[in-house]
Amino acid sequence: MIGYTMVGTKDLARALRFYDPVFAEMGLEPCWRDEQTAAWGDTADESVPRFFVGYPFDGREATVGNGGMTAFLAAGAAAIDRLYALAMRHGGSDEGGPGFRPQYSETFYAA
Repeated sequence: MIGYTMVGTKDLARALRFYDPVFAEMGLEPCWRDEQTAAWGDTADESVPRFFVGYPFDGREATVGNGGMTAFLAAGAAAIDRLYALAMRHGGSDEGGPGFRPQYSETFYAA
């Protein structure tokens, strides 16, 4: 159902330093890159949703909207812990470290 997710950035080089190692750990590869935009996914399977980051198409500055969220599937708690640590090392920020989120379900583990 989802073809891709696009998030805006004010600094594409910084976004690349963050997303490249995180998506490499997830087994996703660069699918597109130019001076405005970058994307990751599965180059052999276009049915796999892609994740894009780039400068907004309208030329205005990217802003962060409160409440927006994109969730990436991971292969369990250990993978989430590794991805979280990797993301923090590459400039990430959080609203809560890895752990269970019982408000969603007894088995929902996220960061």
